[in-house]
Amino acid sequence: MIIPKEQLKAEDVRQIVENIVKEHLPIGGDGYKCSQEQVSAVLIKAAVEGQTIESTCADLELAVDSNTIRLHLNQAFEAFALRQHELEMNNGLVAGLPPEMPERGCAMALDCHDEPFYGHTPELRSYACHSQAKEGTTHFYRLATLYVMWRQVRVTLALTYVLPEDSTLAVVTRLLERMGHLHYKPSVLYMDKGFCQGEIISYLRRLNIPAVMACPIRGKPGKAGIRALCRGRRSYCTDYTFTDGTVARLALVATLVPDKTGKKRRKWLAFVLIHLDWSAQKTGQCYRRRFGIESTYRQLARLRIRTTTRNPALRFFVLGFGFLLLNVWARLRLVAARVIAVGPTRLTPTAFRLPRFCAFLRRAIEKRFGTPDSIPIYSW
Repeated sequence: MIIPKEQLKAEDVRQIVENIVKEHLPIGGDGYKCSQEQVSAVLIKAAVEGQTIESTCADLELAVDSNTIRLHLNQAFEAFALRQHELEMNNGLVAGLPPEMPERGCAMALDCHDEPFYGHTPELRSYACHSQAKEGTTHFYRLATLYVMWRQVRVTLALTYVLPEDSTLAVVTRLLERMGHLHYKPSVLYMDKGFCQGEIISYLRRLNIPAVMACPIRGKPGKAGIRALCRGRRSYCTDYTFTDGTVARLALVATLVPDKTGKKRRKWLAFVLIHLDWSAQKTGQCYRRRFGIESTYRQLARLRIRTTTRNPALRFFVLGFGFLLLNVWARLRLVAARVIAVGPTRLTPTAFRLPRFCAFLRRAIEKRFGTPDSIPIYSW
């Protein structure tokens, strides 16, 4: 990725994104009328505007229509090659990483993102995971991501497409193997309560990865389970044996949260500590950093191509493409918004926000291909 040194123009941003797409993603577009540049421009503009391919093609003066674009995309992304497409998307994510970011010593977070799915065809549902009802459905297309937190920079290091038959351990294994292939090692890995399983705890111990894992609180007060340990007024650490025989170090954090009347009541949080000798207070404070990954998921909604395609590989691509654009934005933001000063890297928050990144891409694509400024009127 070649970044200008003096000025960052909208056309520069477009070319940077287009080069990454051209180098790493097989989006097709090698016909005599439809070029790869046109397919890439339609995908980028649809993502930054949150529109469909149909409406994006209607808003650009292209030599091809939306049906041709969709034909090339469906030929390029096939469901039987889903893991190959996943590898290509991961290579694209790495191309957007800042070169200054160290491979070791950064905090990381691992989490899953669900995208609601409302289809009914058996083929599409075979790629959607079943979960608790949310947003009017119980089926979701799911991604698991590994997220790096370095100073004020937040990027996605790797992702994997989660299928209904994938176990939680298999998902974690794929992401951490990808991390090892890239020679990254976290200072601490944060995980939510969905990953709190004995086999995952044992797996992280074998890899010697320091981790903090949120733990669900179950059982009855004063009888059994972790809830029986939630007593007293102060946070503390203790050893605990899970029902599957796994012994782990628990940090039990006592917090005060206001109820509906405004009165503060005690609420307990439980965390599993792996290869860490932290106090309960430090565990609760540091775990708050994990919620940065939730901000990335909210930003993903800003870069989401709208589609009703019946191609599951293309549905997964649409989700991964948003993460790729976020990585490119994070890298360009590090260049454009950096404050020249002695000490750790600092960024000017208002210098290159995500809406401006989207506006640069939209303007450059519209200038490159042109937009219609009139429509025909049909006489009856």
